[in-house]
Amino acid sequence: MVSEKEKKYAHNLINNSLKMKEGEKIWIDAVDVPEDFVCEIIRQVHKVGGLPFVNNSTQRINRQVMECYDNVNFLNLKKDLDLEKMRNMDCYLSISSPLNTQSLRSLDPQKLENYNKIYAQEVHFKQRVNHTRWTICNYPSMSLASRAKMSYDEYADYLLDVCCLDYIKMGECLKPLKALMERTDKVKILGKGTDLTFNIKGMPAIICAGSSNIPDGEVYTAPIINSVNGVISYNAPSVYEGKEFNDIKLEFQNGKIVKYSSNDIESMEHIFNMDEGARYVGEFAIGVNPKIHEPVGDILFDEKIAGSIHFTPGNAYDDADNGNRSAVHWDLVLIQTTNYGGGEIWFDDVLIRKNGKFTIEELKPIDKLK
Repeated sequence: MVSEKEKKYAHNLINNSLKMKEGEKIWIDAVDVPEDFVCEIIRQVHKVGGLPFVNNSTQRINRQVMECYDNVNFLNLKKDLDLEKMRNMDCYLSISSPLNTQSLRSLDPQKLENYNKIYAQEVHFKQRVNHTRWTICNYPSMSLASRAKMSYDEYADYLLDVCCLDYIKMGECLKPLKALMERTDKVKILGKGTDLTFNIKGMPAIICAGSSNIPDGEVYTAPIINSVNGVISYNAPSVYEGKEFNDIKLEFQNGKIVKYSSNDIESMEHIFNMDEGARYVGEFAIGVNPKIHEPVGDILFDEKIAGSIHFTPGNAYDDADNGNRSAVHWDLVLIQTTNYGGGEIWFDDVLIRKNGKFTIEELKPIDKLK
């Protein structure tokens, strides 16, 4: 059986995040999610008159399939079949409850590169992101709880509370930040090991309040591609393609990453050599979720930390497009709250956030969200 909180979660995903309507088609990708909850999602789709196309798989099976990604012909066929399926969908929901957060760690990096370049770029970056209403989310698991350093019950309550926020209220509250970003030219980010400048003039800013990702809570744009200069030191761990990175530091010259360091230089080198766009930035975002304060090793949560930013090497989104194209989209998080060393954001020589708190009147209500 599903709890009342879980029923609310499923209802919100279909009705608020995806805004499904009668007759619309949805591709549901569920990985290791309990059958009861998958059935509850399908029940919510049926209530609105939607048509559910369900792929209910396991992490272990998917991991074994990925061993076949050295076969380029197989990946191209998989891409063609799934691309046609995605083109026929109105909505896409990915929900996972991973039993092992390290399942990709030993996979041959070349197989992941093949997947990203041949399959993910076409099916997800180009088609799903730009032509469907989509949501990515999680269901509690022991491995996610362990990574977050919580008991399972603590983590399950935490996930459901964060995912069932009043995102409509949040969206209204973020409108002044969107407006400010869209009239800003020069951005400066300062902090421990960080002194970074870039321009965002003319770029749209996008409010994320409960639609594409759950949990949510950010406003993103993209830097003018060649305008990034300086250095940024990220202080949240990053799990990317099954590997955990710590103490990441990037140095930019005219938009390009020219130096980098972390606990795993070899893996970073593979990521940044994947294609030309991997060394340029496709997203700059400000995190504002009032219930997320500490990293839990899951980018769905960590990039929304109140008082954080993420500055993302790789592919830009079409709705905030600086022209950068890459098979990489690596969200890296810098937390600027006092507990994490503080920091400042300046827009056109005006301090707009200090130590994770907004400093100008029009943005202060964001810090009061509950």
